[in-house]
Amino acid sequence: MKGVILAGGSGSRLAPCTKVTNKHLLPVYDKPMIYYPIHTLVSAGIKEILIVTGGNSAGDFLKLLGNGKKFGLKEIHYTYQEGSGGIADALSLAEDFADEEKITVILGDNIFQTNISKYIRSFEQQDKGAKIFLKAVPDPTRFGIAEIKNKEIVKLTEKPKQPISNLAVSGLYMYDAQVFKFIKQLTPSQRGELEITDVNKFYLKQKTLTYETLTGFWSDAGKFDSLFRSSTFVQQHYQDFDFFN
Repeated sequence: MKGVILAGGSGSRLAPCTKVTNKHLLPVYDKPMIYYPIHTLVSAGIKEILIVTGGNSAGDFLKLLGNGKKFGLKEIHYTYQEGSGGIADALSLAEDFADEEKITVILGDNIFQTNISKYIRSFEQQDKGAKIFLKAVPDPTRFGIAEIKNKEIVKLTEKPKQPISNLAVSGLYMYDAQVFKFIKQLTPSQRGELEITDVNKFYLKQKTLTYETLTGFWSDAGKFDSLFRSSTFVQQHYQDFDFFN
């Protein structure tokens, strides 16, 4: 399976730091943020990765990561997202790279403690559809939220003012080749973006959306408080994050 890391966007929530660099190049404890999603994919056996980036610092990814050999990869591919059209818009740029294969997609600011190898194997056995990863959170208004009944997802809501549950949809997704067809049918949300929640709703309607519940640490590092929380956790559990030195 191939992997896609979405590392575009303006990073406005981390301004003024992101006025001079892409947020995914900022440090989480002692490593650049982008190292963590790379590690999540590499440790699961993925050897070919596409990084979707954007902004004025896109060239710095190549300086930092090169061709990916230091990470044990066959190669790293790069593509550029113009503007901030949303997660689904960024993912649309991976269509040629995916080449009709199943893909694992991870947001570039997400820090996962869990090894996802078993989930990839499970999804490879799944005939078609998508898989998302849920985590109970104390602040569900910040996330896409899933409602579960009888061990099945029955509803997805993007950043609800009155959350239907505390199960956040993390920034890790597995998709079959239909994902690009679904993205092409999207219209921008009120935020002016193509929402990944709307992509997942296509699979939900099709009844091919499965899920796993994460047990280890997960956080996005896209705000100063979550960046600090992620850095502190990595420092305290360094044995789980001792890679790519």
